[in-house]
Amino acid sequence: MELNNQSEWVTRSLRSVWHPCTQMQHHETVPLIAVKRGQGAWLYDHEGRRYLDAISSWWVNLFGHANPRINAALKDQLDTLEHAMLAGFTHEPVIELSEKLSALTGGVLGHSFYASDGASAVEIALKMSFHSWRNHGKTAKQEFVCLKGSYHGETIGALAVTDVALFKDAYGPLLRASQTVMSPDARQARDGETAEDMARRAAADVERLFQQKADKIAAIIIEPLVQCATGMAMHDPLYLQLVRALCDRYSVHLILDEIAVGCGRTGTFFACEQAGVWPDFVCLSKGISGGSLPLSLVMTRDDIYQAFYSNDITRGFLHSHSYTGNPLACRAALATLQIFEEDDVLAANRVKSAKLTAALQPLAQHAKVRNFRNRGMIWAFDAIDAAPDFSRRFFATAVQHELLMRPIGATVYLMPPYILDDDEIAGLAANTLAVFDQVMAG
Repeated sequence: MELNNQSEWVTRSLRSVWHPCTQMQHHETVPLIAVKRGQGAWLYDHEGRRYLDAISSWWVNLFGHANPRINAALKDQLDTLEHAMLAGFTHEPVIELSEKLSALTGGVLGHSFYASDGASAVEIALKMSFHSWRNHGKTAKQEFVCLKGSYHGETIGALAVTDVALFKDAYGPLLRASQTVMSPDARQARDGETAEDMARRAAADVERLFQQKADKIAAIIIEPLVQCATGMAMHDPLYLQLVRALCDRYSVHLILDEIAVGCGRTGTFFACEQAGVWPDFVCLSKGISGGSLPLSLVMTRDDIYQAFYSNDITRGFLHSHSYTGNPLACRAALATLQIFEEDDVLAANRVKSAKLTAALQPLAQHAKVRNFRNRGMIWAFDAIDAAPDFSRRFFATAVQHELLMRPIGATVYLMPPYILDDDEIAGLAANTLAVFDQVMAG
């Protein structure tokens, strides 16, 4: 018998750990799950109960917990080099990862700068954009543009280009003002409008702003295809094409935040591939290491890189993290890319996506559901007339049905690992329906 059981671990955690994105008092009624181990798509607690990780542990886990191929790469790397500073030094994993990622863009984005988490990647992209304009003598270009409902992280710079009041309002006095433009969210289409029409209308809003202020705008930042934290707001790829053209016309950088939507989540490795465009900066994190270790990076074009290339140290990009380009994290990312290639993951995901979409049709047609939507390996729907505590009650009820799910407000979403088998797909769909019915019944 274990010395510490499930309830004891929970008690110890609540006494000593401040949990993220949580009003801690809610854990007086909402369960805290002490996880002992993970295997494949499942997490297990100390008493043997299991939970299907239907949200990939905050969208990071692509190929299952304790993935043997990623683990083998990490164990091998651990015996060679665990870490070395990347200032004045380099190493094989970071070089090979940078080369492979650049190749996935056809060499368009040829330079990678590394950090640890998504918000840090956004900070880097914002600073790079501003500083590159300054190095070109365009010192007035200091402002940033974001989309209504956008979320790009919770550090000060990233929060400044976030438009989710719950995260942002408390820290308003600390933040630099940004410009906010219409979201291309297809749910906002008027009667008779298509998703493409909505994309055109939203792009026109960007153009109006650029016409007025392009000489003061450094960059616009967008989550391509799916704005996740605002409730999985999906838009047509046409929007990215139109905004890319506007950025070229008005000399504004395009930053694409692919932290949540990259690494195959939307159906292509980079979400922007579906629009046939490349940004000036792309931010990656979450799934890039397969969910095994913290890693983020910013990829950018050669002309951005050259703007910093000088004998003058003040023209250099002097941002740094102690663990920049950590060899273990880079090796995990290399193993992740190898799985993509060897298993033809994107093709396999198309099959899985079709199966889960079909299995979810009872929810898509549900009388209390609207806006059922899917993009690649992301599914979402909105509950009609959901109670204010819908999200917390859904989470607690899902746990009773062996599911880990965390709705965003009244939006239920699924972002499972890419490894679900047919039984897991059927069980996920059936249990999601059962949980939704139970919660909506009150």
